[in-house]
Amino acid sequence: MEIKDRLRMIMESHKLNAGSFADKIGVQRSNVSHVLSGRNKPSFDFVEKLLQAFPRVSAEWLFTGRQSEKAVVSDLLIDAEPMKMSGDTEKGSKSSESGKKIVKTLVFYEDFTFDVFLPNEK
Repeated sequence: MEIKDRLRMIMESHKLNAGSFADKIGVQRSNVSHVLSGRNKPSFDFVEKLLQAFPRVSAEWLFTGRQSEKAVVSDLLIDAEPMKMSGDTEKGSKSSESGKKIVKTLVFYEDFTFDVFLPNEK
């Protein structure tokens, strides 16, 4: 999947056509058209405006399609914190009846971003 495909995913998830997407991020409509057609790669200015208009979109995901095990929250890169769930023990996540221990929890959002939560080991 290329960056133009991830741009389409952002547009679809926000129900935007190319023109309204261009207006939202503050670039010329022809720039969006050229990027979506594959004629041009997005410029730094294009990407910067996109990330400002859609703060929940990870730059790493936009460029590579992957997300690191760091969560991007409010434009700050921070270590992901585990979600507190009923039954959690003081020293991390609850082990299941089968003896399996939760090591990672992923939360997926409709805008195609996600957060990773890792239990604290103390």
